[in-house]
Amino acid sequence: MSRKHLPILCIWTLHLIFCPALMKTDNQYTENERSYCEPKEVYDLEPAVKVFTVATEDTHGLQRFLRSTKMHGIDVEILGMGQKWDGGNMKNPGGGQKVKLLKQKILSMQKLPDREQIIIFTDSYDVMYLADLNVIVDKFKSMDVRVLFAAEPFCWPDASLAKKYPNTTVTNPYLNSGGIIGYLPELKKILNMKEIANRDDDQLFFTEAYLNEDLRLTYHLALDHKSEIFQNLHGALSDIKLITNSTTECPYLVNLLNNARPLIVHGNGPSKITLNHFSNYLNHAWSVTDGCTLCEEKRIELNEDKLPTVMIAVFVEQTTPFMEEFLQQLVDIDYPKNKIHFYLHNSVEYHGTDIDDFFRAHSVDYLSAKCIKPSDFISEGEARNIAKGRCVNTECDYLLSIDSLSRVDPSTLRYLITTGYDVVAPLLLRTGQSWSNFWGAINSAGYYARSTDYMDIVNRKIIGIWNVPFIANIYLINMELFRKESLKEVSYLKDELDADMAFCSELRDHGVMMHVSNEKVLGHLINPESYDVSRKNPDIYQVMDNQEDWEQRYLHAEYFDSFDDGRNHSMPCPDVYWFPMVTLRFCKEWIEIMEAFGQWSDGSNQDKRLESGYEAVPTRDIHMSQVGLDKQWLYILKSYVRPLQERVFIGYYHNPPVSLMNFVVRYRPDEQPSLRPHHDSSTYTINLALNTPNVDYEGGGCHFIRYNCSVKNTKPGWLLMHPGRLTHFHEGLRVTNGTRYIMISFVDP
Repeated sequence: MSRKHLPILCIWTLHLIFCPALMKTDNQYTENERSYCEPKEVYDLEPAVKVFTVATEDTHGLQRFLRSTKMHGIDVEILGMGQKWDGGNMKNPGGGQKVKLLKQKILSMQKLPDREQIIIFTDSYDVMYLADLNVIVDKFKSMDVRVLFAAEPFCWPDASLAKKYPNTTVTNPYLNSGGIIGYLPELKKILNMKEIANRDDDQLFFTEAYLNEDLRLTYHLALDHKSEIFQNLHGALSDIKLITNSTTECPYLVNLLNNARPLIVHGNGPSKITLNHFSNYLNHAWSVTDGCTLCEEKRIELNEDKLPTVMIAVFVEQTTPFMEEFLQQLVDIDYPKNKIHFYLHNSVEYHGTDIDDFFRAHSVDYLSAKCIKPSDFISEGEARNIAKGRCVNTECDYLLSIDSLSRVDPSTLRYLITTGYDVVAPLLLRTGQSWSNFWGAINSAGYYARSTDYMDIVNRKIIGIWNVPFIANIYLINMELFRKESLKEVSYLKDELDADMAFCSELRDHGVMMHVSNEKVLGHLINPESYDVSRKNPDIYQVMDNQEDWEQRYLHAEYFDSFDDGRNHSMPCPDVYWFPMVTLRFCKEWIEIMEAFGQWSDGSNQDKRLESGYEAVPTRDIHMSQVGLDKQWLYILKSYVRPLQERVFIGYYHNPPVSLMNFVVRYRPDEQPSLRPHHDSSTYTINLALNTPNVDYEGGGCHFIRYNCSVKNTKPGWLLMHPGRLTHFHEGLRVTNGTRYIMISFVDP
């Protein structure tokens, strides 16, 4: 093997690593597919090719650009690295400085004695190569021109020049300076046409050259009207289709107008977010067979002996269900406290006592700790800026921002660090919904829009780490980002936007890419929309909107054991079943709600709460409708009681169960100590004990007369279930001391 072939072998090996689809046999590809998935011998191209770009600082966009050239074995020279940018800003990265840098380089190049030299020049921050050089050069040579410019449907920056273009009836009639390919002598002529200042517009410079008829005809200048090489996305999104399920296993773009694949794609203007979306898949970043290859490329390992220092910044910006559990999860984070700076901003008076108690108990465990209270009158945006500033100005490697709506696994922090991404969030969803902590796309006003792959990501039909335009609630930031001069002023305060939108908008404007990971299920989001803190014990009302958290706090630890195969259910009397149902905390809070309401019925037969106005067997009680718990209790019947019923009363199925009478009964010796024998107006009845016999009261229980069988000493949180109407004539036994509380439902009357 000759020495000159060694680099080609290395490139071939690299492509096999990044694109396993390359290992297919020849007969599995069309000729077009081979062009994009197989490496070419780019080092012996005739004519010679030089590839240039301009970048003054290392950015996420540049890293993506360089990965794309590496994937296709392209050696690119970066012009201007380390220089101060004086040609515009990140919103408009064009400028005369690009032309000056290219001109300086081109004029220094000498003509090769034995062959012609082709120059390819593109932008970098919003460009990706999608093909090898031989494919690009072959296409260029087939067009029989000397210099080819990218083309687009908009005449910019001077729309008045549109009428000077030779042909405006084609699809993309106007020049775009983000992509140029041409022979060295002609490019020298163009660049020497006139002088240009740093702040002049580069697109205008090349437009004037192209519109010069003598120059255009003499040097055979042309525009890539059909996007055969350069695909500009702005104004062409309806023409482009991303194919992700190709049998080649390498997702690719197709231009539907010319039925060809773009060779170089440019996210010009407002299409940068679309390019970010495409980059989740292109150049074998993700494939059906291999998943997220890019994720594995970026993955890092944590050195337990030298863990990075992290600031955990906690934000309580709205009343939040299950705050107690949220605060506990902060304690449970699997990371050494002596490697954590702790920062907490609370703007909610309602949570003040819980948060103050938490901070006093745990702040001493951290490297440093700061708590901002509602009385400090610091806005959310200001508070987030303070956290970022404190982290930038301390020995802080990462900042984990976490809102009170986030519920995450203790391993989340460690996982996010090991992804290797600079700004990354774990995917969190509201339980049972598609509402998440990221947006897959944004509309022209900067607000939410649904991306084509949003549901696939949230449902984990595709797994990986995804470039997205907006993240919230919880994310990790590599703080080296904000130590760059260009990013020091990134703020959570911008225009009239809320803090999250302002921050993400700032990151997008500065070319910082945000990511969301669905590689692991790491938690969920709390839904605060129905949380009403005017109620007593408002968390207990959250069974429908925050069921997962409700279950963890209120559902009996042994509830699901009742569904074990072969389970012998407790039956203290014939066809009377006993199940563990809810926790002692549920029972305590349920009673507190009733007593806080306080409007117990008088125990007479006249009851205006009933449609008939008459109660045959009255009790001292409060109906669920009186305390706003009727919908929640019916949901409990459907979700937790009905499945138990189907386990024991086999063959009876009614979903959802119907219950018009759902109430808490209070028995007291001096009020109503017992209940006379009666049938229930139900198919089956449930009786949930809410407090403890021989502690809270003495006596009491339920006596089934036909079977001469009593259930006494009921367990709080345990549910009695028995048939109604016909077979289970029963009475409430006398309470001799204290107060007994039970929850009753007549199901399917």
